[in-house]
Amino acid sequence: MSGTNSGSNSKILVLEKKKLNNWGGKANSVIFCFLDCFISAKFDPPEILQIQVMPKRYGCLRLRWSLSPNQLWMRNKHMNLEVRLRTADSNQWGELTVFASRLKPSKPLDQCRLRHWTRYFAQIRVRYEQSPWSEWSRSQSGVTLESAPTGRQDSWMKVSGDHMPKQLNIHLFWKPSKQFRANGQNVSYIVSVQKLPGEKGKVCSTRENHCAFQLPGKMKKVYLSAVNAAGRSSPTEVRISKPTDRAAISDITAIPHGDRSLLVQWRSVPTSDLAGFVVEWKPLLKPGLSHIQFEIADKNQSSLVITGSFEPYKPYGISVYPRFKDGIGLPQTANAYLRQKAPSMVPKLQIKRTWNSHVELTWEEIPLDWRNGFIQKYKIFYWNEKGPINIVDAGPEERMVILEHINTVSLYEAFMMVSTSGGSLNGSTIHFQMEPFDTVAVVMIVIATGVGLSLFIIFIVLTCFSKHKRLKGRFWPAVPDPANSSIKRWSSESTEDTYPSWDKEDPIYLSHLSFLDLPMKPSKEEDDLWLNSAEDTSDLGESICGSPFIPGYSGSNSDSVPYATVIFSSPCNSPPPTQPPVYLRSESTQPLLEAEESFSPKCYQNVGSDGMPREQCFFGPCHDCVPKDGPDPVIVWDDFPFLQALAMNEPQND
Repeated sequence: MSGTNSGSNSKILVLEKKKLNNWGGKANSVIFCFLDCFISAKFDPPEILQIQVMPKRYGCLRLRWSLSPNQLWMRNKHMNLEVRLRTADSNQWGELTVFASRLKPSKPLDQCRLRHWTRYFAQIRVRYEQSPWSEWSRSQSGVTLESAPTGRQDSWMKVSGDHMPKQLNIHLFWKPSKQFRANGQNVSYIVSVQKLPGEKGKVCSTRENHCAFQLPGKMKKVYLSAVNAAGRSSPTEVRISKPTDRAAISDITAIPHGDRSLLVQWRSVPTSDLAGFVVEWKPLLKPGLSHIQFEIADKNQSSLVITGSFEPYKPYGISVYPRFKDGIGLPQTANAYLRQKAPSMVPKLQIKRTWNSHVELTWEEIPLDWRNGFIQKYKIFYWNEKGPINIVDAGPEERMVILEHINTVSLYEAFMMVSTSGGSLNGSTIHFQMEPFDTVAVVMIVIATGVGLSLFIIFIVLTCFSKHKRLKGRFWPAVPDPANSSIKRWSSESTEDTYPSWDKEDPIYLSHLSFLDLPMKPSKEEDDLWLNSAEDTSDLGESICGSPFIPGYSGSNSDSVPYATVIFSSPCNSPPPTQPPVYLRSESTQPLLEAEESFSPKCYQNVGSDGMPREQCFFGPCHDCVPKDGPDPVIVWDDFPFLQALAMNEPQND
C-alpha cells in the first residue's frame, strides 16, 4: 500500500472498528489494528519548507520541514528523518548524510560542521518506526555564514634580476591547497614582507592568483594571506628562491592521458641537494600570467599527470623546473596537444627563382592556431603533362624546396600537402613553366655589361681630365683672339730694344709661314691675277691680296681689318735677298682690331731708335704718307722686330 492509501485505509479501518465497538465490539482490537497498519505503511515524500542560517554559528544550517499535506494529521507523531547534502560545485549526493530519530515535523533540524560560506543543497525522507522510507523530497539550498579564510596556499615563485643593482623581479603564483577554505565571498590576497597583518610592508594586493613586484636582493621571504569580509587567514610563508644555472633535467615528454589530462615524464640527474620539481604549463595561444598553472612534485617523482581545462587541438607549453635548496635550476620545456587533427590551412606555394632546370619554391609558416597539431612534414607533388608525378619532402622547420630536372618546354603543376599525426590537408594547385632563357644568366650578363660600361666611362672621364689640354687642342684648336692680342700693346719702348738673339741655337717658333714661288719680276698680268683673287679669300693668315708694293694696288676695301702674310721669294739657304719681302693683305672682316685701331701706330708708324720720326706705309694708302716720286725708301728691319724674326738671313761667316 502506498503511504496515502495506507493512511486513508487505516483511518477508515479505525472508524469502522469504532462503529463495531459501539455496537458491542472490543476496544483493544481497534488499537492493535491501528498500530499494525502504520508500521507497514510508506509515507509520501516530505517537504523542506526553508533552510536558514543560524546567527553567530559558523558552519550551521537550520532546516524546517513538514509532512505531505495528506499526512499533516500526524504532525505530532515522532518520525525518523534522514537528510543528505551536497555542495553547489558537486553533482554527487551523499557527501554528508544525517539521521535523526523520533523527530516531530513541527520541530526544525539543525545541521552543523559544514563549510563556512558554502552553499548546500539538501533533501529529506521520513518513515514511522520500522516502516519503509519515503521517497526523497525536492531539494532546497542554503548558505552557511562567512568566516575568515583558513588553510594555506600552494605557491610557486619565479625570480629574475633587474637592470638596477640589488633588485629582484618576482612573479608569485599560488593556488588553494587541499586544506584551504575561502569561507566567504570576494576573497583577495595580500603579499607582505611582514608576518603581522597591516598596511606596512605590503607589496601586493590582488584578487587574481598571481602577483608581480620588486624587492631588494637581501630579502629572503614574503608572506601570503587570504582576506575576506569576515577576516584574514594565517599567513603562508614563501621563501624567495633565486635562479641558478644548474641543470638537473635531461629530457621531458608530454603525451595525452585520457580526455582531460596530460602525462608529463622527465629524466633527472640525481643530486644530494635536490628538493623537488615544479611542473608548469600554460596555453600558448593565451598569453598572460593568469593562465599559468603549476603542480609541485616530490624529488623522487619522474612523472606527473596534470589535469586542467585542456582543450583539444590547442597547443600547451609544459616546463619542469628542478628545485634545489639554494634556488631554482634551469628548466626543460616541451609542447603538447590533448588531441590532434589535420591543419586548418595549407600555405601558398611561391616561385622564388628559376635557373637552368631548377625551380625554388617557398612558403610561409602556418600560424600556431591553425596547425591543430605538430607539423610532421611537408610534401610537394609536381608533374608535367606527359611525365609521372614527382614528390619532394621537406621537414617541419623548412620553408623551401628545389625542384630539379624541370623541362623548359613543358607546363608543370604542383601542390603541397601538410601532415600532422591527426591527418593531412592538400593545398591549392599552382602552374609554372620554365623560361627558354635562363633568367639568372641574363641577369649576370646585364650586370657584367653594366659594370664594363661603367668602367669604360670612368676610364674615358679620367683620360679627359688627365689629357685635357691635348684633347682641347685636338678637337678645339686655339684661334687667336684679336681683342686679347699683344700686337695692340706694341710701343717704341717695348720694341726698340727687342731684338732676336741670333747667337742662340734654340729655334724660333713662328705662328704661321706661307712659302710661295714668285718670279723676281712679277708682270702686270700676274699682279692683276693676285688682285682679283684677293676678293675670294678670307682665311686668316693664308689669304693673298693686293699689296702696296705691287703695282696697281687698290685700297678700296678699306673697311676690312688688315692682316699680313710675309712672302719670301728665295729659298731658306739662299743668300739674303736683294729685294725686300712682300706683305700680302688679308680680307678678314673681323671687327676686333678695327675697333681698337686707334691704339695702333697710325699707318704702322714706328719711331726710330735714333729719335727721328720715320714713317713707312705697308698696308694701304694713307693721306699722310702718299708715296712721292723718288728713290724707294729703305726699310729698317730693326724697327720691326717681329718681322725681323721672319727674315731668313744667311748666317754670317766669320
